[in-house]
Amino acid sequence: MRSTYMAKTAEIERKWLLIDAQGKTLGRLASEVATLLRGKHKPIYTPNVDTGDHVVIVNADKVVVTGNKAQDKMYYSYSGYPGGLRAVNFATLMEKRPDQAVYLAVKGMLPHNKLGRAMLKKLRVYAGPEHEQTAQQPEKWELRG
Repeated sequence: MRSTYMAKTAEIERKWLLIDAQGKTLGRLASEVATLLRGKHKPIYTPNVDTGDHVVIVNADKVVVTGNKAQDKMYYSYSGYPGGLRAVNFATLMEKRPDQAVYLAVKGMLPHNKLGRAMLKKLRVYAGPEHEQTAQQPEKWELRG
């Protein structure tokens, strides 16, 4: 009888992947990045173990959305105090912090638990073409579609 393979944390080899977000659709980019962070592209994928790779996203300021999402898509933050609800639309967020829009899109597609927070630490998003992970020699990853 065969036993199911379960990945162990010590045995996982993590790669560094570089993704250029220029001209890519936000949701499609975020879903593939979430897959890479979870490790679902690997044959050793185990749901309860962080088997994913490190992902570096550059040119986050050049990501696009379809339809009227630039004006209609809202991001909310609540301080916990009365009247403390802040709302900003996608266009304004892209002007001020374009890396935050991509970061939040990927965050929403990861598990909302301790494991998801560990996966999110392996994501680095940069608004421009330069990044600080040159020493890790990330390999370029082409998105599907």
